[in-house]
Amino acid sequence: MSTKEKIQEDVLVEEAIGLNNEIVLYNDDVNTFDHVIDTLIAVCNHTSEQAEQCAIIVHYKGKCTVKTGSYDELKPQCTALLEAGLSAEIV
Repeated sequence: MSTKEKIQEDVLVEEAIGLNNEIVLYNDDVNTFDHVIDTLIAVCNHTSEQAEQCAIIVHYKGKCTVKTGSYDELKPQCTALLEAGLSAEIV
């Protein structure tokens, strides 16, 4: 007769709760590419390449997600984008 040992394992599951928000930047006919790029670098900590790509996407597609994270983290950044005259929202 053989015995079988049952082993109970505790598995830690970590979910990215609250990180599913994003700042969407929208196209407008007012702001220059340079202003959008400079603002994304200053506010969202983008590299110059990231900011330029986002500006191009916004120009041709009408909108672009420029930052993801928790709502509390994104709120001041979105506010700063709006204060700089850009069109953005958290979704």
